Amino acid sequence: MTVLLLEDEYPAAERLQRLLRQASPEAQVLAVLDSVAGALHWLDTNPAPDLILSDIQLADGLSLEVFEQTVVRSPVIFTTAYDAYAIRAFRANSVDYLLKPVKLAELTTALTKLHEWRTPAAPSRPADDTAQRLERLLDALPRPERQFKTRFLVRSGEQLLPVAATQAAWFQSRHETTTLCTLDGRRFVVEYTLEQLETLLDPAQFFRLNRQLLAQLPAVQRLHPHFNGKLLVDLHPAPSEEVLVSREKAGAVKNWLEG
Repeated sequence: MTVLLLEDEYPAAERLQRLLRQASPEAQVLAVLDSVAGALHWLDTNPAPDLILSDIQLADGLSLEVFEQTVVRSPVIFTTAYDAYAIRAFRANSVDYLLKPVKLAELTTALTKLHEWRTPAAPSRPADDTAQRLERLLDALPRPERQFKTRFLVRSGEQLLPVAATQAAWFQSRHETTTLCTLDGRRFVVEYTLEQLETLLDPAQFFRLNRQLLAQLPAVQRLHPHFNGKLLVDLHPAPSEEVLVSREKAGAVKNWLEG
């Protein structure tokens, strides 16, 4: 089975490939792509893979745009932290929709479903209540306002301390560890991935600048034009490494800062 992987987060892509090797040892990943543009070019210049394993949010937009801009004949398993895209995802050639962090058992079940779809003896695709389940999930979400996370319980020595979300300057992911840095420079490890935090925190206040860093508005001091259309972001407190925003995300960052 040949697989095209669409994922803009390096740790998530590595994890998915590990899970795929466990769930289906014969699977061959043909390419790992992080953008809508890259996926469209690849699909236009290569034979259709047996499966597309795709995140919803890519570096330059939603992967759903790929399926709206070109004919995709491969079945798709979507992986994402965003419930809100579930029904739209099922309008594509979707086998299943897995919420992150993806679990081995769930991926195995989705691959089994794919195999059943491909079995010639099967008179039709088996009935699937996943879409209905997701519709019920979406209907159960509070409306019209969504509740965002307001504080974190962090460890400091032998103590547990509450830290308000409004006091977080930024969250950084390095070596599978997420660090919260407060506006006054304190740093704590939190048990969340950046993907989870994107769904938990108010997007009007917090923005994913790149794969490693999610920042709150008050921490952003200034932007500098950088090579090849990228942006260099000054944060306070400053992280140990420079913060670069890709050319594809530069416009979105400016729009976020403008409100």
